This record gives sequence, structure tokens and C-alpha cells, in this order.
Amino acid sequence: MLDPKHFEDLVNRLSSAMPKGLQMLHEDINRNVRTSVESGLARLDLVTREEFDVQTAVLARSRAKISKLEAQVAALEQTLAANRPDSH
Repeated sequence: MLDPKHFEDLVNRLSSAMPKGLQMLHEDINRNVRTSVESGLARLDLVTREEFDVQTAVLARSRAKISKLEAQVAALEQTLAANRPDSH
């Protein structure tokens, strides 16, 4: 998801881009901009960093299991081929 530091920077840049007369309403503008950005992000199909890290770990374990199973299948195929009588 969006890094909180980047989010703060975005809010600050948008707030500071407002005309000087509106900067008296900085807190209100800041709150409204934050709410708008958060609302927009909430509509996106995003996952948290924690969810992403969990899925990355699950994928790594799955890949390791698949590699192990592939090696076992290859060994079984070799054993089967070695024990198969020649068709000569």
C-alpha cells in the first residue's frame, strides 16, 4: 500500500499548493485532502504490506514443496525406467 511517508508528503504538497488566503484553513484542507485520498485508495483493490508478505512466504513454501516433489517424481521415473525390462 502507499507508504505513510509518501502519503504525508502528498497531503503536504497539495495543501501547500493552495493560495495563501486558504492556508488559514490548513487543518480543514488537510483533513479533506486526507479523507479524499483515503477514500480513493479504499476503492482500489489493494492489500496491506503484511498481507503481501504473508502471501510471499506462502508462495516461497509452495515453490520449495513443488521443487522437492519434482525431484521425487524424477527419481521415481529413473527407478521405474531402470527396472523396466528391455523391449528388445
